[in-house]
Amino acid sequence: MRHRRRDQRLSRPTEAREELLHGLVKSLVQSDRIRTTHARAKEAGRLADRLVTWGKDGSLHARRRAFAVLQDRTLVKRLFAEIAPRHVYIAGGYTRVGRRGVRRGDGAQQSLLAFSRI
Repeated sequence: MRHRRRDQRLSRPTEAREELLHGLVKSLVQSDRIRTTHARAKEAGRLADRLVTWGKDGSLHARRRAFAVLQDRTLVKRLFAEIAPRHVYIAGGYTRVGRRGVRRGDGAQQSLLAFSRI
């Protein structure tokens, strides 16, 4: 049972799910928008919002936490120097998820995950 569980399992064990989400967020920070399934986009958006909040904090501890997810110094620099300052005047909701039809192969609902433009 999933009583009071906030995250979706995405049909994967914990380690595989975390690596999947970290990879999606890496791609999002690198290119500002990604196309993936709707369930993955919603979960990756939650993690990306958390990263932007750390970026707005700007402390060394926040940088280290962001590096633990992104595993790339250039992406951490981009997050803290370009992405977080764009969202300094809003208190949340840094990403948006838009539905983009279904995938031809298996009919999975596709979505576009992107940073909101301020």
